[in-house]
Amino acid sequence: MDFGTVITAMATPMDANRAVDYDGAQRLAEYLLANGSDALVVCGTTGESPTLSKEEKLKMFAAVLEVAKGKAPVIAGTSTYDTAASVELSKKAEALGVDGLLTVTPYYNKPPQEGVFQHLQAIAQAVSLPVILYNVPSRTNVNLMPQTVARLAQIENVVAVKEASSNPEQVMAIRQCTPPDFIIYSGDDAETLHVLELGGIGVISVASHLVGKQIKEMIDCYNRDDMAGAQALHEKYGMLFKKMFLCANPIPLKFCLNQLGLPAGPCRLPLCEASADIQEQLVEMLRQYELQ
Repeated sequence: MDFGTVITAMATPMDANRAVDYDGAQRLAEYLLANGSDALVVCGTTGESPTLSKEEKLKMFAAVLEVAKGKAPVIAGTSTYDTAASVELSKKAEALGVDGLLTVTPYYNKPPQEGVFQHLQAIAQAVSLPVILYNVPSRTNVNLMPQTVARLAQIENVVAVKEASSNPEQVMAIRQCTPPDFIIYSGDDAETLHVLELGGIGVISVASHLVGKQIKEMIDCYNRDDMAGAQALHEKYGMLFKKMFLCANPIPLKFCLNQLGLPAGPCRLPLCEASADIQEQLVEMLRQYELQ
C-alpha cells in the first residue's frame, strides 16, 4: 500500500452541540483529497480521538471510506492507552475496509519501552493491515525509542513511523536501525523538510487542511533535487506551520477551517475556543497568506 507523501491528519467536524458531523466529515474529506492530500488519517490527534467513543470512531471510518474508497487510502487511528480496547477497535476498523492503521504509543499510563513494544506489537499482529507507528512524546509522555521502532519494524505489516519528537538525532537513529524500505513521516509540518533530508519521505500533516498543494509542491521540489524551491516553500509557510500550534491542536485549525467556510465546528470539551488574541493572530495569518 502506497500512502503517498502528504497524509492529512483530518479534523473531526462537529455540530453546534459538539456531536460528530458525519456529513461534514465527508465534505471535508472530499475537499482534502482535491487539494493535495494523498491519504487521510481519521480519528488521530487532530481528529480529537481521546474524546470520541468507539462507536463514533467506527462511524467516522465508515463515513470517510464512503467518499474516499478507490480514490485514496483511509488510515484509521485505533490506538489508546488500553491495549485490549485498541486491538478490538483495530479489528473492527479492518472489517470496515480501512487501508491502514495509525497506532500512537500508550499515553497517560507511562509504560516502559517493553510495554510500548508489546502494546504496538499486539495491535499489529491482530490485523493484516499496514501499520504506521506514531511517536508524539509531547502528548503521550512516552518516547518511542529508535531501538523499539527497529524491533517493531521486524513485524511484516509495521511499515512506517510518524515521528513527532522534534529530535533530528532520533530521526537519524531510526533511519540507521530500520530497513531501507521502512518509511519515516514527519509528524510536524515545520520539520518536514528536515525529515526529508534525514531519510523521510513526507508528512502526516495538520497544515495540509489549508495549504496541502503547497506542501505537496515542497516535497516534490525536494524529490527532483530543487533544493532552492523546497527551501523557499518551507520558509514561506513556516509561520503558518507554527501558528497551527499557538494552542492545543486542533483548536487553531478548527478556527481557521470555520473562517474559510469548511466543515469543522467547535472542538469537544475539554478543548475549547481559541482566545481572542489567538483568533486575531489566526485571522491575520489567513489574510497574509491570502487564504481568506
